[in-house]
Amino acid sequence: QVQLVESGGGLVQPGGSLRLSCVASGSIFRGKAMAWFRRGPGKQRELVASITSVGTTNYADSVKGRFTISRDNDKNTVNLQMNSLKAEDTAVYYCNAQEPWYRLGWGQGTQVTVSS
Repeated sequence: QVQLVESGGGLVQPGGSLRLSCVASGSIFRGKAMAWFRRGPGKQRELVASITSVGTTNYADSVKGRFTISRDNDKNTVNLQMNSLKAEDTAVYYCNAQEPWYRLGWGQGTQVTVSS
């Protein structure tokens, strides 16, 4: 049973900020690299940011310098701080294990809409 619960999405104006949170079950989270993905309208799901179990981060070029991923290993949570949002950031955002062989499925995701 997949236990990934994403939250924090919403409607925001260009240039605004949002903070996404994800609570994951221990079997998915513990000791594994976690990531945020997104699927924009008419697009395939893409990797946005990742963080290893010890905190090493990587970002897609499109969000570098604007988004920050973090994790709390005690609470099995991974967060995504999104600043300077653009219309092209509009998407459903999902968290999951970075490596596909650790994934058990996908959560519902959280909708982010950037529009004036």
